[in-house]
Amino acid sequence: MPQFDHSTLVIIDYTADRENASDGHSRYGAYIAQHAADFHEDGQPLRPVEFAAAAWRTATSPVMAPGYAVVRPDLDRVEVYADHDGGAQFCAKVGLRHSQLTHRPASRPLDWERAPWTRSNEPWPVLVSPERTDRPAVLVTATVLLPIPDSILITPTTARPGRTLTDEAKTVVAALAEHANQHLAPLVADLLGGAR
Repeated sequence: MPQFDHSTLVIIDYTADRENASDGHSRYGAYIAQHAADFHEDGQPLRPVEFAAAAWRTATSPVMAPGYAVVRPDLDRVEVYADHDGGAQFCAKVGLRHSQLTHRPASRPLDWERAPWTRSNEPWPVLVSPERTDRPAVLVTATVLLPIPDSILITPTTARPGRTLTDEAKTVVAALAEHANQHLAPLVADLLGGAR
């Protein structure tokens, strides 16, 4: 499992991609070929924003599990999408425990729980709904949005699966991961306040 810290939300697993490649080149490329319809519109290459969203979606769980781009496990999800102005955005869903809130529910409802399969000393535990159902639960999730600059997006040169499309998808996913680690990670760290 990749090693995460407060400044790292996404790690590209280049080694696993190469070592587990059914096509001898890239496991991610094989997934792109399986989801080829997501990478073109009427046989034409996608616009840069849609290409980034398709490349990211295919590179991350649940499409690839484990992902080519591995997202820190305590985040519910990190997605790339086109906003209403046609620009690219990150959307990260972050579960917040009651202890992280300024105002805590007075009625003491149930809260997120650590997933039972995570170690007790896991710094980035997966949060799950409470197992008990005999009391109300208040499960708080924050949505963090971050614009993605057009300068890191690329226009694909092909709509056909193969090495060119895979290399272009890898380029944009690497740029997205770097942007997430530089600009989204500080927002998430500030939101969590160092506590999990």
